[in-house]
Amino acid sequence: MEWRPWLTRWSDEWVRSADGELDPEVARTRWLGFDPATEDAVVAAEERIGMRLPPSYREFLLTTDGWRDAGIFVWQMRDTSDIGWLRDIEPFWEDNWADLCDEDPEEGTCFSRGLLISRDADAGILFLDPGDAGKDGEWAAYSLFSWRAAPPERFPSFLALMEDLYAEFHQMRKPEGEVRDAWDATVEQARLDALGGRVDGVEEILAEAEEFGSDRATVLRAQLQLFLDRPAGQSLSRLVSPHFSLDGFLTDPLFTEEFLPLLFAQHAENTAPHFNSVLQSAMIADRPDFHLLVGEYQARLRNGESPMTYGNPEFDVLVRAAVDEHRDDPDALWRDVEAAFAHWRPRSADHIAPVALLADPAVAAALTPGRRRALLSRPRGDRR
Repeated sequence: MEWRPWLTRWSDEWVRSADGELDPEVARTRWLGFDPATEDAVVAAEERIGMRLPPSYREFLLTTDGWRDAGIFVWQMRDTSDIGWLRDIEPFWEDNWADLCDEDPEEGTCFSRGLLISRDADAGILFLDPGDAGKDGEWAAYSLFSWRAAPPERFPSFLALMEDLYAEFHQMRKPEGEVRDAWDATVEQARLDALGGRVDGVEEILAEAEEFGSDRATVLRAQLQLFLDRPAGQSLSRLVSPHFSLDGFLTDPLFTEEFLPLLFAQHAENTAPHFNSVLQSAMIADRPDFHLLVGEYQARLRNGESPMTYGNPEFDVLVRAAVDEHRDDPDALWRDVEAAFAHWRPRSADHIAPVALLADPAVAAALTPGRRRALLSRPRGDRR
């Protein structure tokens, strides 16, 4: 890992995206790090803890002896002078969290073995586990924040942990620059690949783009998940979250004519007690624009209207005829929908799958996982 160029870019993006007062030294140098540790300082730290540090962390310290603002919730990391064993510095974590580890506490856990590398964080810690080392000499790395109410998250190395913290920064701050531009181009290519029928691997690319804060990737990925028979609840929840910031999405036909009917259908099927549907959870937030959309849709339903369409007019008329004739015959309904699919067109720029079909229980039942994948595997829209 060439740490200096990457950390320099990270620092520059942080300074440009700062929404508050910067540390004066960071503002002056445009560098979140410090001076490099000397080889003697690293060796002294290794002698103090009784073992050689893993390669990626060692090279990091030789690039910068400490770091400010690792992600959003770690404000400063330790340096060669004060890295030490978690059990000695902050024994609270082992006492209260060790039972979340898969390991047998009597044999030692990542907490009892952990090397604490964070100094100041938001009710959380970063640490390395020398008892979980790979063939490359890297130690497993962990992040843990008590307010997440989740077990410590494991990474295969310190480098992988830092990459995750960098992605978190991008997700929260969305800094402009080469990285953002590259992900935008990647998401656009993923959209074209999906419309071209090349769905394998696209969802994984979009998931990584989401980690870097691409809201557009969330819109595309949710459609693929619904049609690839993969859990889509988290993506759907993000689409209706108050923090979702894709301009114009709530008035886009992709939302009003595709996702919204699906959310209503899922809500109607929600029979579990003490469990909110995605739609119910979204209604809790103070969002007048979203509440108005939902209210208007509900009013149309109460008035006996059928606000849902299956897609663009040419496709819609064919599917309606198929549903009227074959609602109780899933195989016949599928054959007609499959034939009609040649006439399907996206409603708007980021529409890549006929989500509205899944809002009708009869059509959804006819579309088995294999049939859904078959539809997605066909070139469509402007990729036909």
